Amino acid sequence: MKRRNVHIVFALACFALATPTVLQALQWQQAVNINRAIAQAADPEGRPGDFAEARFAHALALARSGGYEAALPAYKALAQRETGPLRAAALYNLGNLHLRQALRNGPAGAAGALPLVELAKQGYRDALRADPGDWDARYNLERALVLAPEIDAQAGEEKEPPVGKELTISTAPPMHSDLP
Repeated sequence: MKRRNVHIVFALACFALATPTVLQALQWQQAVNINRAIAQAADPEGRPGDFAEARFAHALALARSGGYEAALPAYKALAQRETGPLRAAALYNLGNLHLRQALRNGPAGAAGALPLVELAKQGYRDALRADPGDWDARYNLERALVLAPEIDAQAGEEKEPPVGKELTISTAPPMHSDLP
């Protein structure tokens, strides 16, 4: 009887330890499949694959090969379908794609490509909404704002004196605070 109980406990312990091992093996196999799909999608001529990571690698390969028109729909599809860090990365790369296309003729040519700079700014803002801690998107947004600063129409209106209103001058003495 005692020997039987020991064998039952041993069998349960083996089953309990085998379950996580099998789960880890399945996750490892999934990672191998994803890595294989990424390697195949890294070729711009290749097929993007079934995994989101592979589609991202394919869009990146298209952008690196200089295919703005081909990479644009790939990044847009990723930004619409995916969530989490992959979406934020796709939005960031979409902004980079627009900014690189705008700067293709140099910073002086960026004035002629103002719509692309505006699209780049929008892409960086979307990336910052998805991941507020993305300092690369923050930096690139600042660079895009240098190329095409935004003019606030309301700020210009506030600087002018109000029409038809009285201006009042305060007669109260200025407040002095003695600091130690």
